[in-house]
Amino acid sequence: MLDGVILLWFILTVLSVSFVVLDIRTTPEATVMKWGFILLTAYTGPLGAFLYVLGCREPLPGLHERYAAARWRQVLGSTIHCVAGDGVGILAGVVIATFLHLIPLVDITLEYLLGFGFGWAIFQALFLREMAGGSYSRALSNTFIPELLSMNGVMAGMVPVMTLAMANVPGSHDPLGLTFWFIMSMALLAGFVVTYPINWWLVANNLKHGMMTVRPAEKMRPPMEPMDSSDSSAAHLEHSSTLAPTASRGAITRMTILTFMLLGVGLGISAVFGGL
Repeated sequence: MLDGVILLWFILTVLSVSFVVLDIRTTPEATVMKWGFILLTAYTGPLGAFLYVLGCREPLPGLHERYAAARWRQVLGSTIHCVAGDGVGILAGVVIATFLHLIPLVDITLEYLLGFGFGWAIFQALFLREMAGGSYSRALSNTFIPELLSMNGVMAGMVPVMTLAMANVPGSHDPLGLTFWFIMSMALLAGFVVTYPINWWLVANNLKHGMMTVRPAEKMRPPMEPMDSSDSSAAHLEHSSTLAPTASRGAITRMTILTFMLLGVGLGISAVFGGL
C-alpha cells in the first residue's frame, strides 16, 4: 500500500515539476524565486505546483503586482525562498550522513550547518546582493538573522517527521530508494508549515523580502517614452532587504530565542519518540 502511494507521489511530482518549469518562464517573477518554486515543487510535488498557481502565477497580464501584494502571498514567497535554499543543504547533509553512517545527533548537526550555510550564503546573500547595493558582505550581514530564524523553523518541523519516519518505515535509510526521498519530501513540507508563521513575522517587520514582480524596463514604459535614469528592469521589490527593519532589537532577540525553543521542542520530540 505504502509503495503504491509513494510511486503515485513521485509520478505526480514529475508532472508537477514539468508544469512549473514550463509555465514559470513567462511569470514576471525574480529569477531566484522562480528557482525557489521549482525546487519547492521538487520537494513537495503537487502541493508545490498548487502553491505556485495560487500564490505566484499571474492570473491575467499586468496583474502580478497587485496579485502578489497580498500579505499571505508575500510571506509565501519568503517561506519558499527559505525552504528552497535550506532544503538543498539539508538534503545534501542527510545523504552524506547516511552514507557515512553518522549517529543521529551528528547527522542533524550536519544538516543544520549545511542547510543554513547554503540558504544564507547562496540563496539569501548571493542571489539578493543587489538589494544590499551590490555588496555581498552587506547582504550577508543583512540576511543572517532572518535566515537563522527561518532555518530554526524549518528544522523544528523537519526533524521530528524525519526521525520518526526513519525509525518506523522499512527502507527509509536508503538514499537510492523512493521511500527515503518520500520521507524527505514530507519532512520538508512539515518544515515549510512550521516556518511559515516565522516568515510572516519577518516580512511584517521588513526583515525579509516577499514576493517580487520583475518586468523588462521597456515593457514598463509607454511606447516611445524616453528611459528615465531611475528606470529599472526590476520593479516592485516591496520587501527588499534594503528596507529598515521595524522590529526593535529586543523584539528580534525574543523572536530568536522563541525559534530556538521551537527547535528544542522538535529535537525533544525526536529524542522521546524517534530514538534521536
